[in-house]
Amino acid sequence: MLTIAYSPCPNDTFIFHAWAHALIAGAPELEISYADIDQTNGWLADPERGLDLMKISAAALPDALANGYELLPCGGAMGRGCGPLVLAAPGFDGSLAGRTVAVPSLRSTAFLLFRQWAAARGESPEIKVMQFRDIMPAVRAGEVDAGLVIHEARFTYQQFGLECLADLGEWWESTTGAPIPLGVIVARSALGPEVIANVTAALRASVDHAFAHPEDSHAYVLSLAEEMDPDVARRHIELYVNEFSRDLGPEGEKALERLFA
Repeated sequence: MLTIAYSPCPNDTFIFHAWAHALIAGAPELEISYADIDQTNGWLADPERGLDLMKISAAALPDALANGYELLPCGGAMGRGCGPLVLAAPGFDGSLAGRTVAVPSLRSTAFLLFRQWAAARGESPEIKVMQFRDIMPAVRAGEVDAGLVIHEARFTYQQFGLECLADLGEWWESTTGAPIPLGVIVARSALGPEVIANVTAALRASVDHAFAHPEDSHAYVLSLAEEMDPDVARRHIELYVNEFSRDLGPEGEKALERLFA
């Protein structure tokens, strides 16, 4: 049995549904932990917590490689039009100099992109780490000047009366021409080449099953999606699960290289 951690977000549960429910012939049995990606980023350097397989931020990949993990070529989140957003209340003047920005993590791809974007603007705002679910309410209430958000917030921020100050995915794509790398799957190198090859085949088969039978995972996805509206969950999956989830390919590998250039 292999230990694995991935998030309860719809894109991850959609991808892993078939494998998690023993629908992939010959796939290793999984012991699953549902963990926020910031948790798994932190587990990379902790031998007591690091698992055989983990979904981590693309920004944490160098840490993974330095701590005995290797990148799997499938199962992650990469694409176009799916980047983090910087949100503010209506009437915000646009400058973040001397302002406070709430972010969900300091180890995420979103924050790495935010740092690059802010540096390009010559700005160095004060950063406040908050739980993701608390960021938009805090911006609305004026507790912080702006917020960095990810995932389903792309579809819901208008409900909080907020406006998009910047789409960091659009900024990244216009700057680099590359798709945006958000999350990746890593495996413990000590598993050995044969097991890792089997894991990769099982993960790719699980992605293929998800594409071929999207309705199969519906109940599993919604059971872990924290009362997310089914339409939002569907749009979340459509945005973050694509051909890069099946195979990073040369374009995906170059995007990862560009992220750390």
